[in-house]
Amino acid sequence: MPIASSKSLIRASRARLGWACTSVLACLPVVSQAQGFAAYITPPRFEVRATPGEPLRQVLEIQHVGQQAGRFRIYTSDWTLNPDNSVTFSTDLAADSCRPWVAIEKRELVIEPGARYRYRFEITPPPGTTARECRFALMIEGLDAARAQGSLDLPVGGRIGVVVYAVVGDAAPLLEIAATRVAMVDGKPTAVVEVRNRGNAHGRLEGFVNGTDASGARFEMAPADLPILSGETRGVAITPVAEEGKPTPEIRFPLTIKGNLEWGKNRLPLDASFSP
Repeated sequence: MPIASSKSLIRASRARLGWACTSVLACLPVVSQAQGFAAYITPPRFEVRATPGEPLRQVLEIQHVGQQAGRFRIYTSDWTLNPDNSVTFSTDLAADSCRPWVAIEKRELVIEPGARYRYRFEITPPPGTTARECRFALMIEGLDAARAQGSLDLPVGGRIGVVVYAVVGDAAPLLEIAATRVAMVDGKPTAVVEVRNRGNAHGRLEGFVNGTDASGARFEMAPADLPILSGETRGVAITPVAEEGKPTPEIRFPLTIKGNLEWGKNRLPLDASFSP
């Protein structure tokens, strides 16, 4: 397999985490349909385990859905998850960047309309690497920018960032609930748990808990699918699970939530009252 070093870099950019990995949902393809760029990317993120000294090969599928052949550039980027859950991408090497471990198949490619391309990359942690998590993003950028309509007639394009988490050795998260609060999310008061990660790999809360509001209504609730990075504390919203074909239930605070949140095989008991 031909592999080239990933050193073709552009300026840092900032975008919502949802743009980078489909609202951090695990099972939907990433899609961008900006003018001049129309592509589906699967999977939307990678969560893999790597061994020091051994190459780990992975495949990303790009489907071009434009009406003409599309030209794409692929490169790696470091990224930071901000307090507001947006992502800052940067092509400058971070202090602990593992991007030098990454090799990509090619820097540019052309895909015919409706065609799919299986794009290969490798992660090779150096021998002797201690337990840690390697995080980077694969950036897929359209090179055929269209012209934006308007007085300025500016070129516009699109790109997608696919986040990769590679756990090296026995690195693992260690999550705990540090606090609870109510925050405004999309203009609505929302129950939030502050989750601290004392481990050396990212983790995510899962599971279902039971909520009861001031009117006595009961809800099945679930945490937002957000990564809690090692060494960080992040607010995770707990919201009602909407039944199929029905709107999300409205909550009247104060709200009581009881049950067990989960991460991996571990449980985090939650028994708290939330009031704005």
